[in-house]
Amino acid sequence: MAIQQILSKCLTDWKEISHLDFCMLDADNQVFASTCDKKLPSEEVLNDFRDGTALCRANSNLCMYKIQDNSDSGYLLLVRGSGEAVSTIGELAVCQILTLLTAYAEKNDKNTFMQNLLLGSYSQVDAFNRAKRLRISTSARRIVFLVETKKVSDEHALAMIRNIFSARSRDFITSMDDSGIIIVRELQSTDNYEDIRNLAFMLVDMLNTEAMTSAWVSYSNTAEGLQDLANAYREAKMAMEVGKIFYADRNVFGYNRLGIGRLIYQLPVSVCEMFLDEIFQEGSLESIDEETLGTIRIFFENNLNLSETSRQLYVHRNTLVYRFEKLQKKFGLDIRTFEDALTFKMTMMVSDYINYSRQNPSAEQ
Repeated sequence: MAIQQILSKCLTDWKEISHLDFCMLDADNQVFASTCDKKLPSEEVLNDFRDGTALCRANSNLCMYKIQDNSDSGYLLLVRGSGEAVSTIGELAVCQILTLLTAYAEKNDKNTFMQNLLLGSYSQVDAFNRAKRLRISTSARRIVFLVETKKVSDEHALAMIRNIFSARSRDFITSMDDSGIIIVRELQSTDNYEDIRNLAFMLVDMLNTEAMTSAWVSYSNTAEGLQDLANAYREAKMAMEVGKIFYADRNVFGYNRLGIGRLIYQLPVSVCEMFLDEIFQEGSLESIDEETLGTIRIFFENNLNLSETSRQLYVHRNTLVYRFEKLQKKFGLDIRTFEDALTFKMTMMVSDYINYSRQNPSAEQ
């Protein structure tokens, strides 16, 4: 919630309790938050009060206060009403506003610090000193989650995730440009990768059911201290990218579970193209019809079990054999054998990676 909304709610609550009207002005004497639409003092009166040394000025029905926070925001508080308690209530309101402004500024400072830390903008010494000033632990174990939804800059998903983690004051939830929602979670000593993976699945399920949107969640290896968080963020981004390229049927991608996809992703595209040329020679993977490719994928998912594959596809076992023999005749690969099945699986993954690289030139190694 923005500070303006927070302060507007506070002014309304104070009015209900005290039956006084409150109005906050910004440095340009514009209304920042108010409980009434009464006429303001003249610019001359307001500027004269600002230029003076007094922190408060009062008459029979109006008290004006300067709000001097560390940011030199130049706020004024106007309290309208009469009675002996007006000045006391006004002073209490000023104290509460200063507390809220300080807390909000600290929260924003921590958020900015964490964003810059993830981007690797600080030296180790600078990061350590800034963390100390903001009272952020420098030695806590943390994990970085990256959450993406179908909608770019999904504010609803961001608000929902913040609500999920609202009780955890040491976690950070932020976003940077269009890179998704970032969660930096402080781990307990008993937390392991299975707990982290379960949390990732919980986030996917919550966003699917509550926010009604498809979501993908990736996570890094554990960061043992602040100095490791920039690398952890890169790991989470890589896990998301590799997962979407090679494991399109999944929604959760752990950096420690990327398998063969990690190896292929780190190969130069030129090497991958040479590999496809070697396997297919004059042909290509695109020359295989979608029905056959779908059959092959189901066959691989069933661990090369012909009977189970034919049952799931509602086709006769001999039909599958015929399709695979055609494939063998065309490319010289009998995917019913382990070695040729592994080779063909690799070609499918390499082809996916090349297609992705062509569509996203900046991602090419």
